[in-house]
Amino acid sequence: MKDYTPPDLKQVELATVMQALSEPCRLTILRTLLAAPDGELACGDIPLDVSKATRSHHFDVLFQAGLIAKRPEGAKCMTSVRRAELQRRFPGLLALVERES
Repeated sequence: MKDYTPPDLKQVELATVMQALSEPCRLTILRTLLAAPDGELACGDIPLDVSKATRSHHFDVLFQAGLIAKRPEGAKCMTSVRRAELQRRFPGLLALVERES
């Protein structure tokens, strides 16, 4: 079974987060999730003009950087931004991401 445990943000460096956010497609993913009414979406519900493999790679980078959480729901993988944890670890980061769209 796949492990959906995100990394401990205490162990995540700011440089790792900034590297993950340096790619426009990943910024689009994060901004779309932040704007989602329920706060989460299936990865296939986010419109991206990339292959399935590239999409998976971008979600994995965001997950490994601690920016998103994943949870299984049937055949889908629901994804959300780790808002509270990110606000504690990197205050103001998400506000900047949202504002700069």
